[in-house]
Amino acid sequence: MTQPASELYLISPLDVSGTFPERLVRALDAGPVAAFQFRVKDVDDHAAARLAEPLQRICADRDVAFIVNDSVSLAKRLGADGVHLGQKDGDPQEARQRLGRDAQIGVTCHASRHLAMEAGEAGADYVAFGAFFPSTTKETEHRPEPDLLTWWSTLFELPCVAIGGITAANCAPLVTAGADFLAVSNAVWGGDEAQGVRDLLAAIAAAPRREEDE
Repeated sequence: MTQPASELYLISPLDVSGTFPERLVRALDAGPVAAFQFRVKDVDDHAAARLAEPLQRICADRDVAFIVNDSVSLAKRLGADGVHLGQKDGDPQEARQRLGRDAQIGVTCHASRHLAMEAGEAGADYVAFGAFFPSTTKETEHRPEPDLLTWWSTLFELPCVAIGGITAANCAPLVTAGADFLAVSNAVWGGDEAQGVRDLLAAIAAAPRREEDE
């Protein structure tokens, strides 16, 4: 059977003030987006919640999952759809206890099969691998190969997210390898956000699919 195409998972820039809500509307209205991750740094939960609330409404109106990066406490305060945890941001089981059974909990697993299997056993809803390419958004220490996505998607039903420097020009091997979601930031927010989404969706649709035995 033919693998389904990857879906888009947008990650916010660090600055979501000013006109960013209007940019988010343009991006989400440009084509189907599965999730939006709210990622800000060096602000307290009160300030972060104030920034997040209009973005959360925009996502809710379009049935886009609103995921909070790093902070379980902020995710709980906002009633967010879920939280994305780095390896130092907490335990998925504890996050589940605090956020409830319906929350989407993702875990960064870098290039590690072991960390991904541990996250799955701890109840994560998805695992994220990367960075697959050099990223302008954050420093990257780990550089997995696309075959990690193939290995994971062949053995496990838990969705996997590819992250790190992904653009319309380079995403095809990740789609072919089996990424359920492509997490992108600068490829959208670094220019015209609506065109960025359209270009990524077109590239996903054009990527060769990995054929599997029935």
